[in-house]
Amino acid sequence: MKLVTYILDRIRHTVRYKLLVLVLFPILLVMPIALVLAIYWGASFSYEQLYIKVNTDLSVSHDVFERIKRDYLNSLGKTAESFAFRTALSLSDSASIQRQLLQLELNQSLSYIHLTDKEGNWIHEKRNERNQNLAGKTRTSIAQEAASKGKASSGIEIFSAAELTQENLAKSVLLPLIDTARARPTDRQNEDRGMMIRALYPIIDTDNTVLAILDAGVLLNKNFTFVDVIRDLVYGPGSLIEGSIGTVTVFLDDVRITTNVPIRPGERALGTRVSNEVRTNVLDQGETWINRAFVVNDWYISSYEPIIDIEGRRVGMLYAGYLEAPFKSAMAKALIVLVLLFFGLMGLTGLVAVRGAKSIFKPIELMSSVVHATREGEEKRIGNIVSRDEIGTLANEFDAMLDLLNQRKLLIQKWADELEEKVELRTAELKSKNKDLTNTIRVLQKTRQQLVIAEKLAALGELTAGVAHEINNPTAVMLGNLDVIIAEMGNQLEPVQDEIDLIMDQIYRIKDITNNLLQYAKPDSYAGYMGEVDVNATIHETLKLVQHLRSGKNHSTDLELLAKLPIIINSQELQQVLINLLSNAIQALPEREGKILIKSSDYQDKAIRISIKDNGHGMDETSISKAFNPFFSTKGQGEGTGLGLSISYGLVRRYGGDIEIMSAENEGTEFILTLYCEPIMMEDEKMIKEQLEEIENLAIES
Repeated sequence: MKLVTYILDRIRHTVRYKLLVLVLFPILLVMPIALVLAIYWGASFSYEQLYIKVNTDLSVSHDVFERIKRDYLNSLGKTAESFAFRTALSLSDSASIQRQLLQLELNQSLSYIHLTDKEGNWIHEKRNERNQNLAGKTRTSIAQEAASKGKASSGIEIFSAAELTQENLAKSVLLPLIDTARARPTDRQNEDRGMMIRALYPIIDTDNTVLAILDAGVLLNKNFTFVDVIRDLVYGPGSLIEGSIGTVTVFLDDVRITTNVPIRPGERALGTRVSNEVRTNVLDQGETWINRAFVVNDWYISSYEPIIDIEGRRVGMLYAGYLEAPFKSAMAKALIVLVLLFFGLMGLTGLVAVRGAKSIFKPIELMSSVVHATREGEEKRIGNIVSRDEIGTLANEFDAMLDLLNQRKLLIQKWADELEEKVELRTAELKSKNKDLTNTIRVLQKTRQQLVIAEKLAALGELTAGVAHEINNPTAVMLGNLDVIIAEMGNQLEPVQDEIDLIMDQIYRIKDITNNLLQYAKPDSYAGYMGEVDVNATIHETLKLVQHLRSGKNHSTDLELLAKLPIIINSQELQQVLINLLSNAIQALPEREGKILIKSSDYQDKAIRISIKDNGHGMDETSISKAFNPFFSTKGQGEGTGLGLSISYGLVRRYGGDIEIMSAENEGTEFILTLYCEPIMMEDEKMIKEQLEEIENLAIES
C-alpha cells in the first residue's frame, strides 16, 4: 500500500513519471486491443479466403460436371452422324449397328445404350440365347419427347428401381443407408434409385424426319471414377495446406451415392447423409451453401449446390470441400507466434522506456525550473547540457528561443499578408486558365482510358499466344500419328476412310484457329500486305458478307459514301473491323423498322471517317466505358465472346486510328471510325504513354 501511495505521489509531482506514464499507458492499452483485433481480423480474413476458395472449387466442379454431360451428348452425335452408322441404319443391319453401339458403350463407359424409334421402343437390339430380339421401351421424359421432335439434349434423370431393373442395373445401385450425425431423421433403410446422366440424340434424315433416337446413360451411383476425376482437377498437388484433403460428392436427395469422403481409412462414405441444416438450405430452399459443415465425422470447409434434373426439379446436390482441421492448426500456430512476439515487444518497450527516461527528462526538468525562476523575476539559465540529442539541443537554445518568439511572430504576420496577396493573384490566374485545364483533363482521361484498354489487349494477346502454342503441339502429334496409321493400314482403312478424313479436317481446322489466335496475339508477325484501299468499295463488299445476318428481318440500310481519299491499310483487316461493327449494329436493331446509316467522308485532308449508326436499344454510360474491354458483352450468355470490339479497337489503334462510341439508352448507337491516309504504325501502349506525357507536362506548366 505504501509503495502504491509513493508511486502515485511521484506521478502527481514529477514530470518524469508523468511523461513515463503517458508514454507507457497508450502502449499498454492499445497494444492488447490491437492484438485482439489482429487475432479476430486474422481469423475472419482467413476464413473468408477459405470460403472464397471453396466457392471457386464448387464452380470448377460444376463446370466439369456440365462439360461431362456435353461430352456424352457429343459422343452420341459423332456416332449418329457417322457414315458407317447411317449406312447400317439405312440397310437395317442390326449386327453392324450393335457392333458400333457396343464400341461406343465401351469407349465412353456407358451404363446403357439403346436405339429407339420416335415412340421410345427399342429397335435393332441384341438377341438373347434363343436368338430372339430383346424388346423394351425407353423411359418417358421431357428429354425423350424433345428428341422425338428432333432436339438433342443431355441432363440428369432419376431412374426408379423398376426402370433400373430393365437395364440390369438395380443390383449395382442398391445402397444401405448409414445413420449419420446431424442428418434429418428418416424411416428409409436403403437407396434403390439411380441418378443418371442421360443423353438423347435424334437421327434426322434430309427431310427433317426423325428416323431413330440414340438413348444412352451413365449411372452416377458408385461411379468413383466420376468424382475422382473432378477431385483431381479441383484439388491438384499444392492446392491445399499439408494435412488437408479435398473431396467431391454427388448426392441423390440427401444420400451420398458417389464420393471420395472417407468414413474410415480406405473406405468411402457411401450411404451416409448430409446434415439437416445443409439439406434445408440447398434442397428445400434451392440456395448455395458456402460455410463450415459437419461431413460424416469431421468438420469441412464446404460448398454445396443443388443438382437440377432435366425437368427443373432439385433431385440432389453437388459438393466440394476440404478438411478444416489442418487450417485451424496452422492458424493456432500463427496466433501463438503472434502472442509471444507481442509480449516480447511489450517487455522490450517497457525496459527501453524506463532506462531512457532519466536522460530524456532531466533537460525538461531543468527547463521547468528556469521557467519558474523567470516567472519569479530571477535571472536564471539552463546552462550547458551534455546530452547532444534533440532535447539536449532544445535545452541549450532555450534562452535564445525566448528572444526569437516575438520576432518570428512578426515575420509570420508579414508572411501571412504576402501569402494572401499571392493566393488572390494565383486564383485569378487559375480562373482564366480553367477552360484550358478542363479540356486538358478531358483529353487526359480519354487517353488514360485508351491506355487501360491497350494494356488489357496486350495481356489478352499474351494469353492467346500461350493457348495457341499449347494447342499446336498436340495437334502436330495427332497429325503425325494419323499419317503413320494411314501408311500402315493402307486399304484396310476404306471402311472408316470418311471418319479418318473427318478427323483430319477437324485437326486442320484446329490449326487454322490457332494460327488466327497467333495472328491476333502477334499482329506484327502476321501483318498482311498494306496498300491503297477504296473505303467505299470495301463497305459495299462488307455489306454482302453480313447479308446473312439480316435474313428474315425487315431492316433497311442507307448509304452516304462521300469519302474520296484512299487510305493505306491491309484491306482484310479493315474488312474485319467493318464486319464486327456492322454485326453489332444488326444485332442491336429492333425486330421491325430497323435502320442502319453508313457514312464515309474525308477528314482534314489527311484522314477518312466512317460512321455506322443504328436505331437499336443503345448503351448506357457503363457499357460504353467497357465496350472495348476484352470479353465484355451485352449479349446473352452463349451469344457472343466479347472479343469483336476489342480486336477491332486493337487493329485500328495499330494504324494510329481511333474508334469512338456515341450512344444513349433506347436511342441507338453510332460508331465513328477514324483512319489516317498515311498510317502511324506504332504500338498502342507506347503511343498512348507518349500522349500522356505530353498532356501531363502541359497540365504541370499551366
